[in-house]
Amino acid sequence: MAAKVAIVTDSASDIPPQLAAELGITVVPVIVSFNEESFKVGEEISMDEFWKRLTAPGAPFPKTAAPSAAAFTAAYDKAFASGASEILSIHVASKLSATYRSAEMAATAHPQSKNIHLVDTATASAAEGLLVKRAHRAAAAGKSAGEIVADIRGVIPRTHVIFFLNTLDYLKAGGRISPARAAIGGLLSVKPIIDIIDGEVVTLDKPRTTAKARERFMQIVGESAIEELTVLHSEAPDVEEFRTDLVTRFPAIGALKPGIVRAGAAIGPHTGPKGLGVALIRAS
Repeated sequence: MAAKVAIVTDSASDIPPQLAAELGITVVPVIVSFNEESFKVGEEISMDEFWKRLTAPGAPFPKTAAPSAAAFTAAYDKAFASGASEILSIHVASKLSATYRSAEMAATAHPQSKNIHLVDTATASAAEGLLVKRAHRAAAAGKSAGEIVADIRGVIPRTHVIFFLNTLDYLKAGGRISPARAAIGGLLSVKPIIDIIDGEVVTLDKPRTTAKARERFMQIVGESAIEELTVLHSEAPDVEEFRTDLVTRFPAIGALKPGIVRAGAAIGPHTGPKGLGVALIRAS
């Protein structure tokens, strides 16, 4: 009989709670704070409420914090108690968050530590989510934990979250760029296109105007073949139109029937609203 492999991740993966429940994926919530108020993402604050608070006039810039090691210990205990013989714990880039470190602390101290396998995805949001769902499919197909870890680690270098921003205000508020750079960028209508590569946010290009950003984005996405893709947005009202444009321009992407993921507390505070992009895995 094949070993039962349970999948544990964090809410930075932007997997909706309902989907996670349907798939049997355990999501340990990261913490988001607005001034003195703190919430477990996906449990104590919904996506709607998060975006409402983030975009409210004069809203404080939110801070995010990793789950505690105790939260991971509880998740691992529950998975083993539910019949899992091995656990895959798949997480947001360790360079972006202390989440992986918390999971590592819990796993190392756990009585069944040898049966807990950690993966640093070196990415975030829907790209992390693609890897988690890939691991789930492999586990459901009867693959061993070792086989799944090898596959996911092999795919990580081909995994990207390519996104273009509508505003620089949130990068400024979060201290990611200086007020001067934000002011100049705003005057020039710069719409940066970013990616997360090896756990770090990288600027791929800085086109001016939304139209130019969208065209350059399409060029970047179309550079090579794609194995998996989902559309990602941060409260962009035109996301359906954007997906239509994408699948019309690239029939091979249309054949993948890409879904739409709403960015949450992992990257939302930095992108701000009206950002558009994709999470994808390039073909090998």
